[in-house]
Amino acid sequence: QVQLVESGGGLVQPGDSLRLSCTVPVFRLESYAIGWFRQAPGKEREGVSSLAPNGQVRAYADSAKGRFTISRELSQNTVHLEMNSLKPDDTAIYYCAAVRSIFGSWTSLRGDEYEYWGRGTQVTVSS
Repeated sequence: QVQLVESGGGLVQPGDSLRLSCTVPVFRLESYAIGWFRQAPGKEREGVSSLAPNGQVRAYADSAKGRFTISRELSQNTVHLEMNSLKPDDTAIYYCAAVRSIFGSWTSLRGDEYEYWGRGTQVTVSS
């Protein structure tokens, strides 16, 4: 069982930035696709961003495009989600997820396609 660990959440004001991190305890991070998801109270889980195993193909939800950036540090087995221009609608618990894939360019914003999950980190955007 692979347990991912998220960090970096917090309480910020509208317009602020946050950088979330996800530690992925696997032997070769470049064999895994990584996704970031979020769930706000009373809402369904939403795919926010994902990164293919090759580290080059990225996907973003419309709500994240132009504001969020996903990246990774192979030496640290860590994937980051840089979030800028945060809005109150970004308030949610953010989860990272991983799945091993033989297809280097595969990526997805569907949560049911991921195998391993973290426990989440709370992001609250409020004035």
